[in-house]
Amino acid sequence: MHMTRPGRYGFDAARLARIDAFLKERYLDSGKLPHAQLLLARDGEIAHFSHQGAAREAGAPVDEGTLFRIASMTKPITSLAFMMLVEEARVALDTPVHHVLPEFKGLGVYAGGGGGVPFLTRATTEPMRMVDLLRHTSGLTYSFQNRTNVDAAYRESKMENWHGNLTLDEFVAALGRLPLEFSPGAEWNYSVSTDVLGAVVERVSGMQLDRFFVERIFGPLGMNDTFFAVPAEKIDRLADCWALDEKTGKRMLYDRGDASAWSRFPRLVSGGGGLVSTALDYHRFCTMCLNGGVLDGVRLVSPKTIALMTTNHLPGSSDLATMSRSLFSEATNAGTGFGLGFAVTTDVARTLVPGSVGEYYWGGMFSTAFFVDPVERIHMVFMTQFTPSMRYPIRRELKTLIYSALT
Repeated sequence: MHMTRPGRYGFDAARLARIDAFLKERYLDSGKLPHAQLLLARDGEIAHFSHQGAAREAGAPVDEGTLFRIASMTKPITSLAFMMLVEEARVALDTPVHHVLPEFKGLGVYAGGGGGVPFLTRATTEPMRMVDLLRHTSGLTYSFQNRTNVDAAYRESKMENWHGNLTLDEFVAALGRLPLEFSPGAEWNYSVSTDVLGAVVERVSGMQLDRFFVERIFGPLGMNDTFFAVPAEKIDRLADCWALDEKTGKRMLYDRGDASAWSRFPRLVSGGGGLVSTALDYHRFCTMCLNGGVLDGVRLVSPKTIALMTTNHLPGSSDLATMSRSLFSEATNAGTGFGLGFAVTTDVARTLVPGSVGEYYWGGMFSTAFFVDPVERIHMVFMTQFTPSMRYPIRRELKTLIYSALT
């Protein structure tokens, strides 16, 4: 366990220690989680960084070099990549998606069929625009929503299997043959939108997404431990990943660190969920956001772009509680809007947890999470490897404990 001087950063040291004790007792000693890592920073300076549990079964403890599958925490990075292209006026938020991805031309909205019967569709009220991909109002879905004949069709095609089935271009083509769940802009549904956005970044920039990330984001930010495939010389640092066994209620090994699917370059380069990273690398990304697009003298975007990304973009200033039809999301819905790649707190009272208006956050399916609070100028990166992320209220608990440690 390692810690800097929390008092200097406006945290109560004893109350911060309470967080680590809570994680140990509630989640590690009980066997719910295999390990936990918590990084807290203020003004970009690390105030607290603790590590508990073994990175691998009967292996060495988690430390600052441990690599974690960050899944949907990839989404803000892909969203930033797109906004870098917007800043260059190569694409705009109101650009119709089919102008860049012609596979999406003429996409219709579900009006019947499926389950072996051909789909019936009706025309969209509005075209799908780039902003719909960033804020998840595109009408696309995820196969694991398990809610409609459309997501059933996603499941049958297994098109979200990063390490198996389709390339990104083939994925876009497959989506172009299926109906949307609703007309773009009408509702909010957590979806493959950010994977599609990754294809947009590729077409507009003329670079593969992984190369764009390295050359335009990871290289400049010094995020040298963030990638779609773990290099051979770093694979010993990748943690084991666990999943809940529904039959026993206990956790079981899902992906071994030493034989990981993430050691091979994926067939589908997923801007929605494909990256592996470290707490220190993601801390650099969060610090860049908090600083308004700059880190250590390297500017990726302007402060106005970060401000635009972290504003609620839901139509009519709505919130997720009103607009979401999603059975699954990495956010609790009341008092929460959605920006360009992040959930955004719009009404602290309705969230029922301490926080600040304008704070933005997201998480991943393996229970990793981050938030950035531009009012208090604090950010958190939490790492572990356990799915499903909705199983335990740990994000809400962490946020409560962190804000209660502010002096």
